[in-house]
Amino acid sequence: MDDQPGSQKSSIIPGSGKVNNWAASPSHLCYHFGTSGLSIAVATGVTHPLDVLKVRLQMQLVGQRGPLTGMGNLLVHILKNEGPRSMYLGLAPALTRSVVYGGLRLGLYEPSKYVCEQVFGSTNIFFKIASGAFAGGFATALTNPVEVVKVRLQMNPNLRRGPIIELRRIVSEEGIRALWKGVGPAMTRAASMTASQLSTYDESKRILIRWSPLEEGFHLHLISSMVAGTVSTLITAPMDMIKTRLMLQRESKEVGNYKNGFHCAYQVLRTEGPRGLYKGGLAIFARLGPQTMITFILVEKLRKLAGLDAI
Repeated sequence: MDDQPGSQKSSIIPGSGKVNNWAASPSHLCYHFGTSGLSIAVATGVTHPLDVLKVRLQMQLVGQRGPLTGMGNLLVHILKNEGPRSMYLGLAPALTRSVVYGGLRLGLYEPSKYVCEQVFGSTNIFFKIASGAFAGGFATALTNPVEVVKVRLQMNPNLRRGPIIELRRIVSEEGIRALWKGVGPAMTRAASMTASQLSTYDESKRILIRWSPLEEGFHLHLISSMVAGTVSTLITAPMDMIKTRLMLQRESKEVGNYKNGFHCAYQVLRTEGPRGLYKGGLAIFARLGPQTMITFILVEKLRKLAGLDAI
């Protein structure tokens, strides 16, 4: 039978029963990327104070070994000396980035899987990892300037200028290339996080549906997202720390002159020890765990309301 006008071409992913339709209408694509961006924006807003703590913890004792301030003590110090508003420094660029970055990071995962299925005839765990890595790396390359502005604002509680003025200042004083400082580690981190997060979530759902009584719904999404958040935190914490150091080189007199991500990692290991790579690790987990759960539970609900298949 000939395709009807406005119909969408579709294919079934082997072993999943899911139908993909990426010769889709503009409204389908809008819902697909919109639900992804909105869910990550909500999760980002809820967990932003933990992101501020993470950045501050990562900048402790740069180039030195010694006892580190814990997350609880740092929180009390910030609230006492800078006020509650400091916990939301950089929120505007964080939300702006999360809509674009989140929409692309989650939104490109399924089309990438679909391409793998069409080309290789399979969507096993390795293709899921590759799809997640591509989606995360590509999204980060586009949105790195917003991340640079966000991190700069988070480290400067006395800064009264907004994100647009800070963006202009960076370009005028440091050049436009400064907006892509740390893009290498940032892309590596995003590729690793998206690959580990989405592939783990996807596989956890598949395994739980097959070997447990769980079906598509809140409990399945909750358990799968908890597993995904734990795995992605362990893998990406060192890369997150390196990314932060590179982005703040100019802003902090304590930060060394790192040539690139590998040089930064070497210097941290040499001067601060292996623990240095996991500075802010607890804050990363405390943020990424809930953020992952909120993101996946919300995106699954939004996709259902929009008439889209579950991830």
